[in-house]
Amino acid sequence: MLKAVEDISTTRKRLKIEIPADALESEIKGSLEEVKKTTTLPGFRTGKAPMTLIEKRFGKKVEGEVLDRVIPKVYVDALKEADITPVTDPVLEEGIDFKRNQPLTMTFTVDVMPKIGDLAYEKMSVKDIPVSVDNGDIDGVLKRSQDEKATYDPSEGPIDMNDLLSLDYATLDGEVDVKDQIYKVGGSLFPEDFFQKLLGNKKGDTLTIETTFPDDHLSEKLAGKHVTLEVVINDVKKVRLPDMDDEFAKDMGFDNLGALKDHVREEILKAKKNEVAKIQKAEIIRKLLEAHEFDVPESLLESELDLLASSRHMKKEQESDDDEEIKEKLRPDALRNVRGSLLLAAIGKKEKVSVSDEDLKSAILSMSRRFGVPPESLMKFYISRDGSLEGLKNSLFEDKVLDLILSKAALEKGE
Repeated sequence: MLKAVEDISTTRKRLKIEIPADALESEIKGSLEEVKKTTTLPGFRTGKAPMTLIEKRFGKKVEGEVLDRVIPKVYVDALKEADITPVTDPVLEEGIDFKRNQPLTMTFTVDVMPKIGDLAYEKMSVKDIPVSVDNGDIDGVLKRSQDEKATYDPSEGPIDMNDLLSLDYATLDGEVDVKDQIYKVGGSLFPEDFFQKLLGNKKGDTLTIETTFPDDHLSEKLAGKHVTLEVVINDVKKVRLPDMDDEFAKDMGFDNLGALKDHVREEILKAKKNEVAKIQKAEIIRKLLEAHEFDVPESLLESELDLLASSRHMKKEQESDDDEEIKEKLRPDALRNVRGSLLLAAIGKKEKVSVSDEDLKSAILSMSRRFGVPPESLMKFYISRDGSLEGLKNSLFEDKVLDLILSKAALEKGE
C-alpha cells in the first residue's frame, strides 16, 4: 500500500499511499452487512431489508466510518514498511478524494526521527563527586525544625533579634500609613538599619527612623526611596524555642533524639547524592551533544521555541515584546533541548527503556508527599498544562535513560 517515499529534507518525508479499491469495498460491504442485521425498515422484518435500501440509507455514514478506521491503520503500516519513526502527527496533502470502487490515493508529510548514527554513550567519563554529612549539616536542619515549632510570649523587656513586633508606621508626608504591621526583628520587610534602631526599645515606645528602601521592595510607595518613618511599637513578643531533646524528637514522630538525627543524616545524604546525580546527568547531556551531530525536525524546534517563549512571558523575563526577536535569542537553547531529547529517545529505544503505569503512579505519589499536594491536584496540573500526563511520562523516561547511562559510566574522581 506504500507507493513511494520522498525525502523533503533529512527530517521530513512525503509518503504516497494507495488503498486498493477491492480492499475498501470489502470493508464497506462487510460493515453494511453488519448494519443490515440489526436494522428494521418499514415493510421489512429486522435484518431482511434489501441491501439497496441499506446502502441508500446508511451508505455515506458507513463509508466515513470505514475510512476513519482503515486510513490510520494503513498509515501505520506504511510507516513500518518505510522504516520511519514519526515525531509529529502527519499532515494530509490535498485532502481525501474518495469514490466507490476506485483506489484511494493519499499523500502525507511527516517529520521523522533524524538519523543519528552510532550512539556513543557507554563508559562515558563522568566525575564522581564524594559527599558526606557532618554535624553542622544535621544541626542546621534541626534548628530550622526547632524554629518552626517556636512559640512567642508577651514581653515588657527590651527588643532583641528575632522578637515578634506589632508596629504602626507612617511617612511624614502621610503617603504611607500602616497599622499593626507584624514584623520579626531581622526579617527582610525593612532594611537592616531600620531594625538595628529598634533594638533595645520597648513596648509603647515611639521612634523616628530614617532609612532607605531597596529598589525591589514589595511596597511601590517605599521601593527605592529614602524616607523618615514615625514608628510606634504596639506589642513585643519573645521567641521561645522547644528544648532539643527526646520529647522534641517524639513530637517529630521518632523514638528519641538519636533516631531523629539518624533520619536527618540519611535525608541530607540522599539530597546531596541527588544533587550530585543532577550534576553528573548534566555532564552526560553535554558530552552526548558534543559527540553527536544531526539535523533537528523543524516542527519540534518550533514547538520548543514556543514553549520557552511562553515561559519567558509568564516569568516576565523577556527584554522585548517582539516574539520573533525573543525566539531568535532562545533558538540556541531550544536547539540544545530538542537535540538532547532526541538523543535520549534514541538511546532509550535501543536499550528498551519504558515507563510503566506503576512508574507514573509512584512518581506522582512521591511528588505529592514532597510538595504536600494531593495526587489528584498534581495530575490536574499536568493535564491542564500539557493536555495529558505524557509530559510527565517523558520526563520520567529521560531520567531513566540518564540513570542507565550513569550506571554504565566510567567514574573519575571529582570535587
